[in-house]
Amino acid sequence: MNTQAENTKIVEVAAAVLQRPDGSFLLAQRPPDKIWAGYWEFPGGKIEAGETPYHALVRELHEELGIEVETAYPWLTRVFTYPHATVKLHFFRVTEWRGELHPHERQQFAWQPTLSQGQINVSPILPANAPILRALELPALYAISNAAELGIEPFLARLEARLNAGLRLVQLREKHLARDELRELARRVIALSHAYGAKVLLNGDVELAQEVGADGVQLSAMQLAALHERPAVDWCAASCHNAEELRRAEALGCDFALLSPVLPTQSHPSAPHLGWENFAAIAAGSSIPVYALGGLTHVDMRTAWQHGAHGISLLRQAW
Repeated sequence: MNTQAENTKIVEVAAAVLQRPDGSFLLAQRPPDKIWAGYWEFPGGKIEAGETPYHALVRELHEELGIEVETAYPWLTRVFTYPHATVKLHFFRVTEWRGELHPHERQQFAWQPTLSQGQINVSPILPANAPILRALELPALYAISNAAELGIEPFLARLEARLNAGLRLVQLREKHLARDELRELARRVIALSHAYGAKVLLNGDVELAQEVGADGVQLSAMQLAALHERPAVDWCAASCHNAEELRRAEALGCDFALLSPVLPTQSHPSAPHLGWENFAAIAAGSSIPVYALGGLTHVDMRTAWQHGAHGISLLRQAW
């Protein structure tokens, strides 16, 4: 047996993140007769010759769980090398299906809470799935602040209203403010957001983000190109406009990316934009979640999911 050849061959796998409307998701335990027996993973299986990842997903979920997939969105693609093989995992978020779950391969199932509300309650987890669990902490909506147009006090009032309605991820981006003013606003936004369990990323300023206790930083494309290592923050995101920048964000170890502009925007209606097909082509195969940004409204969420986005990012429409 040529073990080295086996390790270099990439095994293509389709994997499903089955999600209920409340955000909880399913993990399955590997059966006793398989390698890594007893470990927990997202259900799925190998892609057979001639199959697309989607068709493999549908077949595997029928064979393993006894369900029929109705709605599945392409999401992330990750490559992981185990001692016995290298696997390329094509993840889909499955939000609608028919039938009751049945353990056709004697595996155990466990529904996990939304990660923003609780922790995984089973172990051990297959090593390849750690980044996927982190990605599941991110909500579908990423709101960008707009105090420049609204005014600081009206913006803070709207922020609290949106937080009360469920907003959980905010980027503070106020380039018109002097640094001292931005520092003061950041502290108020962070205190308010943390009271609701929401995360705040500061645009561009790693040092200030660390100083005021922000959850992370949103890097510009220029910063992304110049950096050689990921900033020392909990959450690091990057603003991208093409495939090269998105690959750079992945290589730097960013947690997620914004890809823009998808559609014409209010501020630059005549500027070039990606369109949904180009967005999907760039986002396809991304190993990190990608938010669609530019010219969007809340009603574009499902369209974004259909084209491989984790969710959407809104500026004016967020408030």
